[in-house]
Amino acid sequence: MHRHHRETYYVVDEGRILEFEKGRSVARVPTAAEQQLAFRFSRLSKDKGVQLDEGLRARLAEAMTAVGQGGDDPDSGPPGTPVPAGFTYLGQFVDHDLTLDRTRVGLGEPVPVEELLQGRSPALDLDSLYGMGPDHAGSARFYEPDGHLKTGTSLGSDFPSDVPPVKIDQEGFDLPRAGETAGGTRADRRAPLIPDPRNDENLAVGQLHLAFIRFHNRVVDRLAERGVPESRLFRAARDTVVKHYQWMLRTDFLPRIVDPEIVESVFTRGRRHFEVPGRSRPGDLPTMPIEFSVAAYRFGHSMVRTTYQWNRVFRTGGRGGPATLGLLFRFSGTAGNLTPGNPDDPNDLSDLDDPNAGANLRLPSNWIADFRRLFDFGEAGRDDLVVPEAEFNRAKRIDTLLVDPLAALPTGTFDGRGRPAPPPVQRNLAFRNLTRAAMVELATGPQLAAQMRVAPLTEDQILRGAGGAVLDGLTAEERRLLVAHTPLWFYVLREAEVNERHPGRLTGVGGRLVAEVFHRAMEGSRTSIVKHPGWRPSLPSHRRGAFTMTDLLLFAFENDADLLNPLG
Repeated sequence: MHRHHRETYYVVDEGRILEFEKGRSVARVPTAAEQQLAFRFSRLSKDKGVQLDEGLRARLAEAMTAVGQGGDDPDSGPPGTPVPAGFTYLGQFVDHDLTLDRTRVGLGEPVPVEELLQGRSPALDLDSLYGMGPDHAGSARFYEPDGHLKTGTSLGSDFPSDVPPVKIDQEGFDLPRAGETAGGTRADRRAPLIPDPRNDENLAVGQLHLAFIRFHNRVVDRLAERGVPESRLFRAARDTVVKHYQWMLRTDFLPRIVDPEIVESVFTRGRRHFEVPGRSRPGDLPTMPIEFSVAAYRFGHSMVRTTYQWNRVFRTGGRGGPATLGLLFRFSGTAGNLTPGNPDDPNDLSDLDDPNAGANLRLPSNWIADFRRLFDFGEAGRDDLVVPEAEFNRAKRIDTLLVDPLAALPTGTFDGRGRPAPPPVQRNLAFRNLTRAAMVELATGPQLAAQMRVAPLTEDQILRGAGGAVLDGLTAEERRLLVAHTPLWFYVLREAEVNERHPGRLTGVGGRLVAEVFHRAMEGSRTSIVKHPGWRPSLPSHRRGAFTMTDLLLFAFENDADLLNPLG
């Protein structure tokens, strides 16, 4: 902005306001109001959409989470792409890097897009990992004095007694936590010391965040060994981490969830719909379109499984049995309490709503992840790190079905712990997604298909799909309304479900939205592989010029099977 010959810029990665006046620059920490102005939500669609009423949203959500429909078979329904289950939670980690709605309104209350408060930079710059850096007063608590990110120590457990590694505290295998000195409730004392506490909403995303902490720390060590001066070490490490992260997303993550042809088109020929080059000023910060944050990027909710082969202890045939989704919520700090619950009903999550429930303040050692079960290291040529197929987790395909535990979320997943219990329907993730769209009058799927000139879904595809949600319980009038005003989230999931060329991958409206927002988010980052197209990965990888999620994990865990799987 221009005022009295002064220009003010927000530097996303450093949490600094730079003011230039008569050739002189002065850096200062931005106020909260300036941050909110710098990071904005936007509306990509030309028009608002007609919304389904609350009753119909509830019935549609019930159909999407009906008991027994989703099952736990990743190949239920028509064949889909067998994506390793770790990518489900990598997608959640990325979501928390891109968007955070800090708006304080009740579920269902209308809110103009202009009043939404974006608390995360809409760039793929890992601010959810780094905060504002070690020199910023608000983020210094995430760091060690030498610039390494802090890690935590897991808590030795007495179950099972015949697995020795579970009995000891394991340094570096839990997130750093506030601890006893934090005071407040027990939930306050087990809170993760990371920039975005949502990355401890479930154990899978929490352990992935820990892997990224280890990744950063290994890069710091590598650069220090190569003589990078201490004054430049953090900045150099962050640049290296962010570029390899973006490369992994571009070449490994996106093609697994979006039609590869769409990804290639967007990254080689550019964006056609979102903040198209030439229509905005050079240097403008990217915005966060609500069509992405409220709808298209919520595809990962359909990839979640009911149970997981988690590690040596919690698996089919293990002493603890397979890890249920409820237990992954329980053994987290933001949604859970890190403490075993009712032994007669381990899936009872009712105590998680109490911020003072649970004795543990650290993750028990028997719940440390075995990453070999979440990502396929055979893709990186490490057959020694491949587990039997029956013990490997694959994501459910992207479709209109969610596993039924997502119909009863712990209140900690939506910042409701310690407050009056919400109506049961408000615990249903599908209902929450549909209602958030209604709150901002989001454009419908058919509207965006017409605007983007994408072949629309037919009435039969919307109502019947291909092995997804069964809508026979809706009345004829409700089905008519659903076809005419299909909520964008449901529409995007149906597109993937009926995708014949790449079953279970985003296509059409959803594929374009996700690929273009990723491209813009990389372009808008200070450290950017889009702005530097000649850049190539420099860290060790299974193939020259490649850098995949398994390469990232191998580097983060020092190529050591005992670190990728400390329970044996």
